[in-house]
Amino acid sequence: MIVSWNEQYRQSVIALWNEEAVKDGYKELTEQAFERIFTANPYFDEQNAFVLLAQNEVKGFACGCTGDDLPLGEVAGYITCIVLADEFQTDENYQGMLEALERRFQQLGKKQGDVLFFNPMLLPWYIPGTPKHEHNNAPGVPIESKLYAFLRQAGYVERAKECAMYLKLDGFNVPEDVRAKERKAAAEGYTVELFDKEKHNGVKEMLNGFNNLLWQREIGQCTADGVPVVIAAYKGNVIGFAGPVIRQDNGRGYFAGIGVLPEHEGHGLGSLLFFKLCEAFRSIGTEYMSLYTGSTNPAIRIYEKAGFTTVKQFSVMRREFV
Repeated sequence: MIVSWNEQYRQSVIALWNEEAVKDGYKELTEQAFERIFTANPYFDEQNAFVLLAQNEVKGFACGCTGDDLPLGEVAGYITCIVLADEFQTDENYQGMLEALERRFQQLGKKQGDVLFFNPMLLPWYIPGTPKHEHNNAPGVPIESKLYAFLRQAGYVERAKECAMYLKLDGFNVPEDVRAKERKAAAEGYTVELFDKEKHNGVKEMLNGFNNLLWQREIGQCTADGVPVVIAAYKGNVIGFAGPVIRQDNGRGYFAGIGVLPEHEGHGLGSLLFFKLCEAFRSIGTEYMSLYTGSTNPAIRIYEKAGFTTVKQFSVMRREFV
């Protein structure tokens, strides 16, 4: 029997997660973490979270979310997770949980289901082969998981593979050819450095040029509050960024993204921003960095040049409702 969310299931769902979801590499959940990720999340909807019961015991948990203010939010519902107890991982149970999520999406007028990095419910996971170094969110469904295989069977189309990449920063150095590229860019009027509101302007205009609401909110707030952000500027006007430069309590370098306005591409600024970002993280004692990028994204070469290696792959998936 599948029922909608009720607080009475909280402890059992956490126990289920810590038994099953961790097998796909997800981080264990405490009560505080469960509340932060799910029930206290502004996008949590009790009618979009479901529990599978068998003889009144919790054997499955599924959660999705929607929001018109999210990227693609007017048309898409986001699948956050479907977790089933080992003996209940059947196509029938996966299908029942998926259909419950999709029904709710359609009730709210959504035209498609997405497994996508824009989902605001961030699921942390452990980086394989490390002492529990972690990444703060999953950009899709792990390709080695049973859920991935089921979603493909259920008609979800793989739109991209996201490569999760990792680097320990203790041996990081900016190579000389990148320093030479920085000197060349400087001769053309470009600087790449930490944002300084006394020297730089045009942050809002730069962020508007990317048409990314998440970047507009986060990077705009960071530059306003004095949180370090690496920027590229042309004659004092900000035309690109990487950051923010925040060392998380777990030792990871947290950053929201990197971008250069199209009209200023071709000067090597993307790689300069990224190497300067790594340098800035190392300078504040950050232990490691992790990121994800599309397997066909040319930027993957920049990350590999910096020493990053791919440690896990996730699938971005979608099904359009008929």
